[in-house]
Amino acid sequence: MAVNPADSPVFGTLYGSDTMRAVFDEQALIQRMLDVEAALARVEARLGLIPDAAAEAITAAARTDRLDLSGLPASVRNVGYPVVGLVAALSRAAGPEAGRWTHWGATTQDILDTAVALQVKAGLALLRSDLLHLIAALAEQAETHRATVMAGRTHLQHALPITFGLKCAVWLAPLISHVERLDQLRPRVELVSFGGAAGTLASLGEHGIAVLEGLAGELALGAPWLPWHVRREGLAEAVGFLGLLCGSLGKFATDIILLAQTELGEVAEPHAPGRGSSSTMPQKRNPIAAEYVLAAMRGVQALVPLMQGAMAQDFERATGPWQAEPLALPQAFVLAHGAVRHALFIAEGMIVDAARMRQNLEATGGLIVAEAVMMGLAPLFGREAAHHAVQAACDRARSGAIPLAAALAEIPEIAARLDAAELATLTDPARYLGSSDAFIDRVLAACHQG
Repeated sequence: MAVNPADSPVFGTLYGSDTMRAVFDEQALIQRMLDVEAALARVEARLGLIPDAAAEAITAAARTDRLDLSGLPASVRNVGYPVVGLVAALSRAAGPEAGRWTHWGATTQDILDTAVALQVKAGLALLRSDLLHLIAALAEQAETHRATVMAGRTHLQHALPITFGLKCAVWLAPLISHVERLDQLRPRVELVSFGGAAGTLASLGEHGIAVLEGLAGELALGAPWLPWHVRREGLAEAVGFLGLLCGSLGKFATDIILLAQTELGEVAEPHAPGRGSSSTMPQKRNPIAAEYVLAAMRGVQALVPLMQGAMAQDFERATGPWQAEPLALPQAFVLAHGAVRHALFIAEGMIVDAARMRQNLEATGGLIVAEAVMMGLAPLFGREAAHHAVQAACDRARSGAIPLAAALAEIPEIAARLDAAELATLTDPARYLGSSDAFIDRVLAACHQG
């Protein structure tokens, strides 16, 4: 009974991925909580706080397929959290002798928060892996098309010539930075949560810190300076990062959608029979992947304020903000991973029409290189005079529907200084690419270093 399309067996392929859903679904969360309970028992047994046999029995029982969880929904409705009912089921499965040592010294939030930290760790690792594939795909496109000249556009108008390789490098550069951000935030969010009833671990006496650090080691998580029951900036940062990542993917998707317009036709998504088709228009090839990247971006960025709002936690245990986090965090990861997967699909198989790029570049008869002409004439006439001369030539080219080179040749003072070959060179878009190649090299170097 999926309500959110990201969790739907029908729409889920558009809004997320099965692999990320498997990290964050309800069964995975329950198993992570059991993993935490089992790890806690093993650590406490090593420290002599509970019997070794109890830890062994608890570990053996701590699997969802070995527990009777039929009463868990009723327990959650009554208690407000799943841990009480889950611990009861685990204690029964471990047996009466071992079961009385289950959940020793812990509180509900310890188990839930640590389970979520384990999910976030797996989710970030999955994102990182696919993000690296996306980076590699865009790097290959940047290299392949470093000399593919096209129109650069500002305010949706022709500006100056660029290369498609440079455009790919522009899409690529923030993704390299996002990998760096991801690696930097992981130690701040992949932390064990263990503080007992009010964040003091008083029930464990002098052994509290030892259990905290042992539990962190057992679960391959970091050990925080102190319990983070009401410190939620780590989880908020993780979702904030997803918002930034999706924003960069949204820029990529927006460009793809615009370049795929019939009037431009310079780039298209990979095509398969029926993909992006219409129920009424047989000719349609809609940019489906890019559209769903944008949908995911808006969804994730809408969840960022919810996570940040949940940071205002009252006293030692929150009454409401903590409970709001599950509404945002899993969905943000699922949507973000779906966006990365869609972007990867586009990057790996995009159809680049270099001939159409050249055709569009020449659509204005050379006006796109007006700056190049002005800068070329400036040493001969001075910058201001060159600007006025080229502006007059542009007006003449527009009114007479002639190429800019021909209009320039009609201006006597220019024709006296430059012949037809020199004007052709001056108006060649491929000769006015500035540092495009160097910028591509710099981004690719950063990519390879990473």
